Amino acid sequence: MQVLVLNSGSSSLKFQLISMPEKTILCSGLIERIGLNDAIFTFKTDKDSIEIIDNIPNHKVGLELLSKQLLDKETGIIKSTDAINIVGHRVVHGGKHFTDTTEVTPTVKDKIRALSSLAPLHNPANLEGIEVAEAIFPNAKQVAVFDTAFHQSIPEHAYKYAIANEFLDEHSIRLYGFHGTSHKYVSEKTIEYLGKEHSNIITIHLGNGCSMTAIKDGKSIDHSLGFSPVNGLIMGTRSGDIDQSIIFHLADKFGYSLKEINTLLQKKSGMLGLTGFSDLRDIQAEAEKGNKSCQLALQMNAYRIKKYIGSYTAILNGLDAIVFTAGIGENSPLMRELVCTNLDYLGINIDLDKNNVRPDKLTVISPESSKVKVLVIPTNEELEIAKQSVRLFEK
Repeated sequence: MQVLVLNSGSSSLKFQLISMPEKTILCSGLIERIGLNDAIFTFKTDKDSIEIIDNIPNHKVGLELLSKQLLDKETGIIKSTDAINIVGHRVVHGGKHFTDTTEVTPTVKDKIRALSSLAPLHNPANLEGIEVAEAIFPNAKQVAVFDTAFHQSIPEHAYKYAIANEFLDEHSIRLYGFHGTSHKYVSEKTIEYLGKEHSNIITIHLGNGCSMTAIKDGKSIDHSLGFSPVNGLIMGTRSGDIDQSIIFHLADKFGYSLKEINTLLQKKSGMLGLTGFSDLRDIQAEAEKGNKSCQLALQMNAYRIKKYIGSYTAILNGLDAIVFTAGIGENSPLMRELVCTNLDYLGINIDLDKNNVRPDKLTVISPESSKVKVLVIPTNEELEIAKQSVRLFEK
């Protein structure tokens, strides 16, 4: 069975074609910097590695480029679209409707569309991926795997907001959590590494979108993103935590509309608002040149992560490991160093030599003497999505 997995981020699209159940990766790749003139498309097989730099204005154009490459007579990997049995899609927000992996139907698409206001950078792209895939692979089963599903174990005292009860009871306004497929995958790898029946873990997913999860005995008990994926950590274009009175101040004092404020917090804030750049590689390069705004933004980013580490260590009542993952977490030794510096009171230390890596497998970057293990684990949301997609049809 061949499963094509599409993992749409806010400005990226990761993909893998996986032969199941043997878990053989037939091809993989990434489209990054979507929306920019210098977007990068990479496509890898065991024989070829292709890179294209072009203007990819949106996810639809990116998916069309991917499908063309998959079918290419010389460097492609399939001869017919019928070779794809399942297309597994990452969908960010499942709201109260979806607590598990689901086969896509018109009703499911309508619900994903209705939830777009809660994840405006993601759900529209996820839905677009589904609809393009339906057209390109008409005989394949389409499956949605929801980011919010892993966080269903968060207890009520953690997911409920301190507003009138009717907003939860009648309108389902609560913390949902995101990046669940990634947090689930790396936490399971960590538990396997620790070899402990009971464990306290903090997983740190750092990409264009960022989040942290407190995980006790394999279950999510709290998470930095909430009702929508805009609060918590400082992200590429999203603000993370702010004082909510700022929203009213922008409206009352400066005449911003609610739509303009939403766009500001979702698409024009975070590292982009602080520096003019949304890609951390650009920000780090500018910081090295002495750009004060970029230097401060990196410091602010790490500071916010440290605050969550402290609070999650408290609610876990101890800590066995912290895990860095996703594009920045895996590839930025600088961010890991900034985060882990001066956390020795919590038993967190890193070895600077061990940290100077961009690993392709689970790697320990803490010294032997560190009370808390600090790990870098490349996430594989695509494999997790493929596993869950196949399992759906084995029931």
